Amino acid sequence: MEPVVCFRQWKWSSGTSGKKITSEGNGDLVTGGLPGQTDVNFKHYAGYVTVNETKGRALFYWFYEATTRADEKPLVLWLNGGPGCSSVGYGATQEIGPFLVDKDGNSLKSNPYSWNREANILFLDSPIGVGFSYTNTTSDYIGLGDVLTASDTYIFLHKWFLKFPSYRTRTIYIAGESYAGKYIPELADLILDKNKDPSLYIDLKGILLGNPETSDADDWRGLVDYAWSHAVISDETHNIIKSTCDFDANDTWSNKDCTDGVDELFRQYKEIDIYSLYTSTCTVNSTDADNNSMQFMMKRTTNMMPRILGGFDPCLDNYAKTFYNRPDVQKALHVSDGHQLKNWSICNTTIYNNWTYTNPSVLPIYKKLITAGVRIWVYRYKFPNYRILFSRDCDDNIFINLMVSLCGWLSGDTDGRVPVLSTRYSLNVLRLPITNAWRPWYHKKQVSGWFQQYKGLTFATFRGAGHAVPSFKPSESLAFFSAFLLGESPQAVR
Repeated sequence: MEPVVCFRQWKWSSGTSGKKITSEGNGDLVTGGLPGQTDVNFKHYAGYVTVNETKGRALFYWFYEATTRADEKPLVLWLNGGPGCSSVGYGATQEIGPFLVDKDGNSLKSNPYSWNREANILFLDSPIGVGFSYTNTTSDYIGLGDVLTASDTYIFLHKWFLKFPSYRTRTIYIAGESYAGKYIPELADLILDKNKDPSLYIDLKGILLGNPETSDADDWRGLVDYAWSHAVISDETHNIIKSTCDFDANDTWSNKDCTDGVDELFRQYKEIDIYSLYTSTCTVNSTDADNNSMQFMMKRTTNMMPRILGGFDPCLDNYAKTFYNRPDVQKALHVSDGHQLKNWSICNTTIYNNWTYTNPSVLPIYKKLITAGVRIWVYRYKFPNYRILFSRDCDDNIFINLMVSLCGWLSGDTDGRVPVLSTRYSLNVLRLPITNAWRPWYHKKQVSGWFQQYKGLTFATFRGAGHAVPSFKPSESLAFFSAFLLGESPQAVR
């Protein structure tokens, strides 16, 4: 893997060309051309940041300023997982952005529960080959994995600050879902190590993850037990998997009885949406998505599968594909003509199938953060693909170098792919003392989930949510996000 480059030679008042930055965004301001976009009281920008000049690696971003007091509010970097799925396609226009793709796939509609009401939100398509991100060097795709992804994202942040210098010293949180459960701790760990150099310091306050991949063995055990406990598989299939699959071993899939049992589990999930057990599947123009979904599912040796056909509206992925393949949309978002995608897809199956390296468990990273004095909030929307590190109620003197004070894990309780059980099994491995026992949290006087606080970590759930919490519970997720930024207990969310 390539090492992270040194940034000492970069001056925050200058771009790589040496020209003084006179306005933020350097021409990336989105000024119009997006079908269906209404007038808004905030600026948003889209474009590329080159993370490797020699090889021509460039990552695509879409950035929304906060609706009010943007100069005072923190910056949140959002990453979707896969590996190989678009943060712009999912997070920005299906979940938490101010514009959502409408049902016809040809226009946008306003999102009254956008997270940019509370923060400045930066969506990044990572790694290269995802969404509109690209490389001019084909061999780059051979080495894609967690390490290179963290390195390129770290470089992206520093170069993005050149475009937007007012955010250079801003408080930053990193949020995301699904396989970003691997991306985000790796990135936080890299930032922590690099922050020892004052010239590279990033004011990272926390990380937020929804239904994240954490520990391969615990994730698999949780997936199997959840399927059985929710009547997706039979007692016989469950017993075969439990007796023949050693998920802690390096040769788990060498046992034919084990692989046959897991194949049977996915055959049953093929009948429904693994990411949302109790909602309908998309039946209109869904052949390609169905095939892709099963291609992901049947690859047992990997850790995470992209969210195909997930969300409250099961056809959201189809709408996004139609929208982002429109030439006028690509032009409005400053997608380079030379790299215009004729067939944009929400997830890149080639990247997924050829992923070269994944950390089997990021629990040691969490232990490192906790040992360093990081207070972790683990809240799990009841739809399994989020995790967060957040802080506001901590003594900043403790985090003079790390500045990561809170971690949250979100978990939707109707997600079968990274279910609540997976996160609970991972939490058990950490063996943290409980400081406040399990209890409900509320929104609009109704129970929205439950949470528990540990020494250094808080875990919470969202009731009735699937894989992408904001798609299922938009009002609740915004209220919860606001409480996180304020450093308040989930009990304060009413």
